[in-house]
Amino acid sequence: MGAPDHRKSARAIGPIACNVLTVSDSRTEATDESGRLIQELVRAKGHRVAEYALIPNDPGRIAAVVAGFLDGPAQCLIVTGGTGAGRRDLTVETVTPLLEKLLPGFGELFRALSFQEIGTAAMLSRAVLGVAAGKPICCLPGSAGAVRLGVERLLLPELEHLVWTATR
Repeated sequence: MGAPDHRKSARAIGPIACNVLTVSDSRTEATDESGRLIQELVRAKGHRVAEYALIPNDPGRIAAVVAGFLDGPAQCLIVTGGTGAGRRDLTVETVTPLLEKLLPGFGELFRALSFQEIGTAAMLSRAVLGVAAGKPICCLPGSAGAVRLGVERLLLPELEHLVWTATR
């Protein structure tokens, strides 16, 4: 069974419940454009936002939110922020060890497409997608442009297929 057959089977699982997490030391809920954009894009595609949180770049807090997601009913976690090269960017270091399967094609495609938009700065992105406990976790940079690229062009077109495959 190939990707077209998988996608057909995956449509039967219906709308996906997504949690959204913004990791930032400087944003508030009022200024969290990227977190809002993720929620808008998820809903526009017919899926559901189950929970939203905004927390600082703190590994303990990040790990606690991921653990809560893994224990909860939501089927996908989309994280924005903390993926850069700065010393306070700790999302990738915190989330990656929790992943059972890493899907490197996501980050590769993200950086290739990002390069077309922003040039060589794309190599500073550490966008990551993986699966833990049968649930996808996607980590994206904090900019609205990066969120639009990662969520709208990469994650959402394959979300049902990804969740279906991860739970098999």
